Amino acid sequence: MNRTPCPSALPLLRQRSATVFALPIVAILAACNGPLDYDLRGQIGAFNTTNAAQTATENRPTPDARGLITYSTYQVAVAQRGDTVATVSERINLPVNEIARLNGVQPSDTLRKGEVLVLPRRAPDASPTATVASTIPANPGGVDIATLAGSAIDQSSTTSANPGSVTTIELKEGPKPKVRQPVVQDGPEPVQHRVTRGETAYTIARLYQVPVKSLGQWNGLDATLSVREGQLLLIPLKEDTATSTTPTAELVTTAPGEGSPTPTPPSATNPLPDEVVIPTVPASAPVKVEEPTRTSQSAMTYPVQGKIIRAYSKGKSDGIDIAATAGGPVKAAESGSVAAITKDSNGVPFLVIRHDTGLLTVYSNVDGIRVRQGERVDRGQTLAVVRKESSGQAYVHFQIRDGLESVDPLPYLQ
Repeated sequence: MNRTPCPSALPLLRQRSATVFALPIVAILAACNGPLDYDLRGQIGAFNTTNAAQTATENRPTPDARGLITYSTYQVAVAQRGDTVATVSERINLPVNEIARLNGVQPSDTLRKGEVLVLPRRAPDASPTATVASTIPANPGGVDIATLAGSAIDQSSTTSANPGSVTTIELKEGPKPKVRQPVVQDGPEPVQHRVTRGETAYTIARLYQVPVKSLGQWNGLDATLSVREGQLLLIPLKEDTATSTTPTAELVTTAPGEGSPTPTPPSATNPLPDEVVIPTVPASAPVKVEEPTRTSQSAMTYPVQGKIIRAYSKGKSDGIDIAATAGGPVKAAESGSVAAITKDSNGVPFLVIRHDTGLLTVYSNVDGIRVRQGERVDRGQTLAVVRKESSGQAYVHFQIRDGLESVDPLPYLQ
């Protein structure tokens, strides 16, 4: 049986002593017997996700002349050699600050060839003559156009059949250039994943069950497959393997009465015996129900119990308003530490809890705060009480933030 050579093991063989490093070298060479697994999953320990890492995926679509790949709901720009975020912005005619902010980069950052930037909105369609027209000088070669025009008029007046007259030619308007519109990719579009703190290309590939090599090729990652916090990655599309090669049985139809007779069910001739159920627990024995170890399996719990009177809306309401009883307890949605205690511009107190997952929860319109900044709090611990409103319904404004971005709290509370 042929064995695949492992390039990464050869330098190690040359540089290290065979006696001291015999066992590690054997382990590395043993990992090369099968297809190369880039993150060595399935080769070390009992945990094996090799099949998931080697799932076949499609190739990334080829970008157009401006480096754009267009899907039905969004576009991405693919960087060329020597590109920066600013040069990509100029080529596709979109604001550089919006592109940089969405992708977690700076406008002056240099991009790798093939690196992908997700666009905040669709880039303007390009005209095929726009670039050519902009490169033609208004006065080519420094020639005085007015002088040339005057000479042509004088020459026409001396050579024409009617001296002193000028022959005119009607200029017809040519066809208008067609606007070059991007080609929208057919089929499903890739899922976007924003990298959070602590994630790597390997953990993201394992999460979506795609090869880490494909993840790197789709997003133009470097040889180390490094990713940055806040980066938007495209998850490679998997190849369609749902088509079955098993031949289907031929459908045969017969006229009424010509088919095979319906067999008599066994229960019609030999009735089933009466079922005797023997209880395993005496009827008088009490049944003990274990108490739940946690009242909620959701990621977070509601800070107060009440009706949501204002829903989350990106850009309009960064959180939800929950109706509550004035003076009632406001509890921590999840364990964490008190990051800030302050007041808004109207003098209304609010506090911020930082959680181990990196998320922040904000509790506004509260009073009687019972915790201090830096203090560790538990899930369900009372933080403050609901502030009494001078008019209208008392409520608590609750937010969940991922860094500076607000997110919809409902998926975490359900």
